[in-house]
Amino acid sequence: MKKIIAILLLINSLVVVGQNKLNLVPMPVSANIQVNVATKFIVSNATVVSYNSLLLKKDVLYFIKEIKKNYGVTLTSKFEPLNFKLVQKVKANTITITLLNSIYKNNNGDEFYNILSTSNSMQIIVNHPKGLFYSIQTLNQVLEYSADKKAEMPLVNINDYPRFAYRGMHLDVARHFYPVSFVKKYIDYLAAYKFNTFHWHLTDDQGWRIEIKKYPKLTQAGGFRNGTIIGRYPGKGNDSIHYGGFYTQAQIKEVVQYAADKYITVIPEIEMPGHASAAIAAYPQLSCFPNEDTQVPKGCTWSGITKGKQVQQTWGVFEDVFAPTDYTFNFLQDVLDEVMTLFPSKYIHIGGDECPKEAWKRSDFCQQLLKEKT
Repeated sequence: MKKIIAILLLINSLVVVGQNKLNLVPMPVSANIQVNVATKFIVSNATVVSYNSLLLKKDVLYFIKEIKKNYGVTLTSKFEPLNFKLVQKVKANTITITLLNSIYKNNNGDEFYNILSTSNSMQIIVNHPKGLFYSIQTLNQVLEYSADKKAEMPLVNINDYPRFAYRGMHLDVARHFYPVSFVKKYIDYLAAYKFNTFHWHLTDDQGWRIEIKKYPKLTQAGGFRNGTIIGRYPGKGNDSIHYGGFYTQAQIKEVVQYAADKYITVIPEIEMPGHASAAIAAYPQLSCFPNEDTQVPKGCTWSGITKGKQVQQTWGVFEDVFAPTDYTFNFLQDVLDEVMTLFPSKYIHIGGDECPKEAWKRSDFCQQLLKEKT
């Protein structure tokens, strides 16, 4: 049976000829289109989406929603548990989606998909529901709008699986805060281009953006700054606008679930031991020198008070960093405990970069600790 399947896939690959002429991003492993063929598969209100596994149902409904939104076509779905050997006997005006079982699954991973369209039908073959989701992103780029509530599908054979397992993008909301609606739109774009990881930069010198219930001042005080320099460092003045914001834990869960529905893992970034001005502004005892005022960078215009610990209003690297005390380590443990309940990702980014050592060198406590530990 495996030989039969291999032969069928080989035949599929020979049905279409010519070089890829599809504008696809990212480019699939192979994407061929029949040349000199005017005939296309017309996707209309009469087209049925047939799928063989209930594991596909969520993404089938998503597919139908996307077609309706983008092309005004209302598809109907039909669950038909099929043996893979029957996939070639497709019905006219049907989009047949097949989830391969363990016997027939290929070695191209969970994100593999194959799209084969003829003049009267389309087949989508996947190893996992992820593959169906990514095939839908490809179809969103390939399908062409036509009048009379129809969409046209060129006759293609697209075979695709990722070259890189980790495909990520980063969003820094510490310097510039974005609402949940923007973050979701950002995730939509990631999904459209088949990214599977969202690196969410939630804390830095200029703002702390994630609610930590045990330490409410992190967002109450650390989530806002009294102004921002205008232009590039050192700036041409200060806008003197009280600026900031943060995400509640409920909002964090909402975003994480929204991303998960699109097979995107969210990795949070909680900066330490440097880039910690916002946390120190909320809890000065985290600093090596809790009683020292936050230093205003030379050449920068500051807005508001300068006494005590303040959230930074400019960009750069700052000497006031976490002190290696029991209080700090307990604080970080508490913070990460809450973060880990919100993010199911295998990884949490904890910074570790651009940490000046000047405060540690000036601190008697740090120097004594260094002697004890070396």
